[in-house]
Amino acid sequence: MQEVKKRLLTGNKAMAEGIRQEMENNDEVFVLGEDIGAYGGIFGSTEGLLEEFGPERIMDTPISETALIGAAVGAATEGMRPIAELMFVDFFGVAMDQIYNQMAKIPYMSGGNVKVPMVLMTAVGGGYNDAAQHSQTLYATFGHMPGMKVVAPTTPYDLKGMMISAIRDDNPVVFMFHKTLQGLGWMEQLDTSQGHVPEEAYTVPLGKANIVKEGSDMTIIGMQMTTHYGMQAVKELEEQGVDAELIDLRSIVPLDKETILNSLKKTGRIMIVDEDYKSFGVSAEIAAIVAEEGLFDLEAPVKRLALPDVPIPYSRPMEQFIIPTADKIVKAALELRDQ
Repeated sequence: MQEVKKRLLTGNKAMAEGIRQEMENNDEVFVLGEDIGAYGGIFGSTEGLLEEFGPERIMDTPISETALIGAAVGAATEGMRPIAELMFVDFFGVAMDQIYNQMAKIPYMSGGNVKVPMVLMTAVGGGYNDAAQHSQTLYATFGHMPGMKVVAPTTPYDLKGMMISAIRDDNPVVFMFHKTLQGLGWMEQLDTSQGHVPEEAYTVPLGKANIVKEGSDMTIIGMQMTTHYGMQAVKELEEQGVDAELIDLRSIVPLDKETILNSLKKTGRIMIVDEDYKSFGVSAEIAAIVAEEGLFDLEAPVKRLALPDVPIPYSRPMEQFIIPTADKIVKAALELRDQ
């Protein structure tokens, strides 16, 4: 078997490469959004693409999310495969009619006769002091509404592979990438924002969680930054005699219930760590699934660690106070062990 050549790429370069390869493969793929052209996207997701494909396929738009997402929906219904960038997920409100009443519902309302094969990519996450209107994750907001796939890749490998899968999918896909994992020079540099990414095009399935580390004492479920914090926590827990299994959820819709419930059968304890709000969120959904389908496998109550129901503070100490971190995961895991 031929060995796959390995390279280190940051998250943003992995995403941009996936988009570029699909644009080379399919002339119907194009990108539109604010500052995605010469600037390369504020989070680097379209870096270098304007020079290669020109302004007809890398389209800088006016500051109107309603217009650019509406244009993408129309293009998708006519057979193209647009990628529309909503710069911050927090801005979804001004375009919610286009997203939910059009993008998500047209396939159903047409009886499946009209497909909407588009990607709505958007930046999520706090941790770098951008205040209440630019720091949310809102996984559950989109996961709650039927008609869209919703994914949240963690590693550069998954960012590229899941972007290619999303572009090829005939359903609308909301592709949430975490700002801190893009590896941008003006943000805090994390080793986890780099990873091995093959040069060739490849796909990572949507709707399939990844078991990052196997364990027997408890299951910890994370997404994006909370997966990375979870990995730090798992190492610390090992030193204290706790063998934790860590699952990177990767997809909110479809949700990989099978992996979650199989892990619970093995460990008997489960904790969900989420950077979204605690009330009515992904952690609540997983807890409900466990109660309905895995209740008798539980040896202790479900543990949830998520944002309190407050706007994200601008102040760094206050923001760090509410965001789940490795230390908080360790503390909560030890409490779960002792229950």
